Amino acid sequence: MLASLLNQVPFFSPDDVEAFLPLWKKRYTVNRGDFLIRTGQVEQHLYFVESGTLRLYLPTPQEEICVGFAYPNTLITSFPSLVTQTPSQYCIQALRRSELLAISKTDFDLIQEKRPVFGKFWRLELEKALVGKIEREVDLQLPDPAQRLDRLLRRSPHIFQLVPKKYIASYLRMTPETLSRIM
Repeated sequence: MLASLLNQVPFFSPDDVEAFLPLWKKRYTVNRGDFLIRTGQVEQHLYFVESGTLRLYLPTPQEEICVGFAYPNTLITSFPSLVTQTPSQYCIQALRRSELLAISKTDFDLIQEKRPVFGKFWRLELEKALVGKIEREVDLQLPDPAQRLDRLLRRSPHIFQLVPKKYIASYLRMTPETLSRIM
């Protein structure tokens, strides 16, 4: 799956893909309810989701605040921890049995230095993620829960087939009851 996606990146040569694929050395299987990352761990990998669904959340004494999801053909990591190499404040938990490939931060940093095309790839991925985070920030500023739901439905309708509604409610910063009422 990863190879076919990489082969679709227009500026990757076959040689680039061939150099990149072996760096995704580790395979992880995370069973439903188990954690890929817990708070306090320092993130060392970027993960590609081959199958399953995961959530990224911030645990607080009052609640678990869902900040994102990952599903097949997406990347996930505890980004602040990966970049700063400090303990993660977030957890990544499997909502369904998930199969992932991982590249170490060290290998990913090295290939970006050796082959600038991977730096370009990472910059474009970060730009897409930033646009998504800005959209989410706008969503969270909307006072009407129905507006937040409508924006999510337009942006990511598939999420409702992958993620239990209680986590979608948390992501939208509303109660599961409010989500049920407005759906």
